[in-house]
Order: sequence, then C-alpha cells, then structure tokens
Amino acid sequence: MKKINFILLAAFLGLTAQCFAQTQKIVADKIIAQVGDKIILNSDIQNAIIDYQRSAGAGGNKMEMPPHADCSFMEGQLMQKALVIQANKDSILVSEDELDALLDNQIRYFISQYGSQQELEAVAGKSVYQIKEDLKQPFKERKLADQMRSKILDNVKITPTEVRDFYLKIPHDSLPYLESELEVNQIILYPKANKDVEEYLTTQLLDWKHQVETGQKKFDALAKLYTQDPGSKEQGGQYAVNRNDKQWDPIWFSAIWKLKEGQVSPVIKSKFGLHIIQMVSRAGDDAIIRHILLIPSVTQAEIKEAKSTLDSARSYVMAGRISFAQAVSLYSEDDNSKNNGGAVFANQSGSSFVTIDQLDKDLVVALKGMNPGDISKPQIYKDDRQRDAVRIVFLRTRTEPHVENLKDDYNKIALQALELKKSEKLQKWFKQHIGSYYVNIDKNFAACDNLAPWMQASASSNAGR
Repeated sequence: MKKINFILLAAFLGLTAQCFAQTQKIVADKIIAQVGDKIILNSDIQNAIIDYQRSAGAGGNKMEMPPHADCSFMEGQLMQKALVIQANKDSILVSEDELDALLDNQIRYFISQYGSQQELEAVAGKSVYQIKEDLKQPFKERKLADQMRSKILDNVKITPTEVRDFYLKIPHDSLPYLESELEVNQIILYPKANKDVEEYLTTQLLDWKHQVETGQKKFDALAKLYTQDPGSKEQGGQYAVNRNDKQWDPIWFSAIWKLKEGQVSPVIKSKFGLHIIQMVSRAGDDAIIRHILLIPSVTQAEIKEAKSTLDSARSYVMAGRISFAQAVSLYSEDDNSKNNGGAVFANQSGSSFVTIDQLDKDLVVALKGMNPGDISKPQIYKDDRQRDAVRIVFLRTRTEPHVENLKDDYNKIALQALELKKSEKLQKWFKQHIGSYYVNIDKNFAACDNLAPWMQASASSNAGR
C-alpha cells in the first residue's frame, strides 16, 4: 500500500515540477521514456525527486525517500501516462470550469507560500497568467488520470471475510500498539459583545481608515500592529482571494468585491468580528486584499448568558428530550462541526477517532474524569481565532491502549484491507494493459526491478518497429 501511494504521489510531483521550475531545479532535458504519444523527460524525474525531498522535510513530515527513487518516480510517470491515454480512449473529459478551479486553487496556494503575487512572479520568472498556462496541461493530465483510476477501482469492495483474512496474515509481532482513542462531540456558543464595545472598536477602525486614506499610515503596518487575525498578521493582513471561493464569511467576502484598487472599506461586521478591508490589486475574479480584524471582548454577563443556554441544552439531552445531535443542530454556532453532529476531527482523514494529543488543551481539561456517555458542564475557552467561546462536550467513546485487533479496530483494518485490494486491482490492470501501448524506456533503467513489465513492453515495442 505504501508503495502504490508513493508511486502515485511521485507521478503528480513529476507532472507539476517542470511547470514551476525554481532556480535550484534541474533544467537539462532528455527524453528518457515514452508511453503512446506521451513523453517523459529526465528533468521530470529529477525535479520531482527534488520536490519530494523538500516536501518530506517541511512541516514536520516524516516521509522517507525509498531506495532507487528514480525507479519509483519513473514507474509513477509511466503509470500516469498510461492512465491518461486510457482516459482519452474511454472518452473521459475534464471540463474547463473544473480545470480553471484547480488552477486557481494552485495559484492561491503558491501566493500564500511566497507572500504575494509579485513575489511569486519574481521567483517563477513569469506572470501568474503564464504560470497557469504552463500548469494547464499537467493538471488536465492529473485530473484525467485520477478519473481513470477511479473508474478502474469504482466497484472494488471489501467483505468481512476478506477483512478477517487480511488481519490474520499480519504477523502478530507486527501489529501496531494503539494509544487510547476518543470520539468527541461538542456544542459551541460565541457570547455576543454589547453595543458599547462594538462602537468603541468601530471608532478605532474608522480612525485607522482615515490615517490610511490621508497617507499618514500604511495599511499593512497597522495590520501587523493591531489585527487580531493570526492567519494574516505577519503578512500585514494580506490574503489572496478568488470570487468563486466558498470558505470565507459571506458578509466579509461580498464587501471585497465592492472595492476599487487602493480603496478601504467602511467597517464590516462578520461572524469573526469587525473589519476594515483594503483592495491591494485585482485581476478579474482574483484579488489581493488586506484587512484588520478586531474581536469585540465580551463581559462576564454575556458569558454567563451563553453558559445558561448550554446548561439548558445539556439538561434537555440528559433528560432524553432531545439527542445530542439534535442539540448541536439547535444551538451550535461552530461552522466546522454543526453539520456533522458536533464531531471533533483531528485531521483530514475523515475519521472521528482522535488521540488525546490531537485535542486542544482546554478540551483535554474538559474531558478529564469523563466516561463514555457523559456530557460536560459548560466550559469557557478561546478558539483558534482567539474568540471567547463556551462549549459543552459529549464523550461518545473511549478505547483503552491496546494491540490492534478486529474487535476494537475493525473499521481501521477494513480500510487497510480495502486499500490493499485496490492497489492489487490497479497493478493487475496495468499488467493487462501495458502491452497495448507503445512503450520506450531508456536502457539506464533496465536494472529497476519494479519496471520489469514496462521494460518487457519497451522491448516488444522496439522489436516491432
């Protein structure tokens, strides 16, 4: 499973590496393989390896480079090209709107990494428009390959018998020891500040707006000093946005598109607090903006009111009048969990099971002494945007530390078994189809054991020429 996941990642890195070439990357090109009419360059492999090494060391990642990495990256490239060719044969399409959305997301990611559109263009040595044009074909191929892969694996299912057989084949001394895991749900309320506090902060923001408009102060300098948005403070309040983005607060977001370049908005009230926004630059649906956020502080009276509301919700659930999920729907103001029963997710895996170290410290305190089925009393804390909040917590389940087993970890094991079955199905598909494509691979890769089927196809293709 790890092998196939690495190969697919390698294929994607190879597709994009040549399109966003940094100065330290390999630039010398030589055709080293071909599948159908799709060529693979030496720079595709070398640049992808450099990208992977950089990614492996970023953000605390622990990805390891496999031995004979060039062999693995080559396999990924060959597989990707074959999937694209088959997708075209099967009339699989990628819409222009879908492709544009992928490209816009990638450009926004690049801008967030480099701090501004200007810096991105300086590093890349080309305009954003040129970068998008360079990325267009690789991203189209990536999407076609993904859709073809999904088509191949669409009907792969796993049965309980297969899960059991998979588990029994794992040597007992290789079974992982799992820490205690929990399923936690919560209801969150944000106490509302009184109007006097909001009026005071509004006056502050209007004063800063005046200072910017009269040239007394720079907007980004004020944002670095005063904004309470941790996500943009170090960048002077700056964000790159696109009109089609869905993740932003709608009131704040709609205010952006009413501004001209250089203009500063009136005070905007969103669910996060009070803002002023400056339009830095705009090109069609893309814009660079800065904002200053002030979060109105709340008094003990407002916190007490929120606690009282959650006390009532807790009483209703404990009395059996409503379920906790219903209480979430009725009371919670947390957009991240309101629509999934208040479940706390620690990562992007989609699993509702979390370990204690994946929870914020205030939540750990709230769970202390609780048993499965318990609902905590209201707890006051600050969320990740430093807003005052009140919550109640429902501890759904808690496992004890244990060696992985079918009884306690069936869903995890089933997922592992399913991934292995998909991997085997994909490898089988390639084995059946490799011979139907024209394949040519540089002889320098002849020693790569993982490329044996591809090398055989290459030999057959060349013998038939």
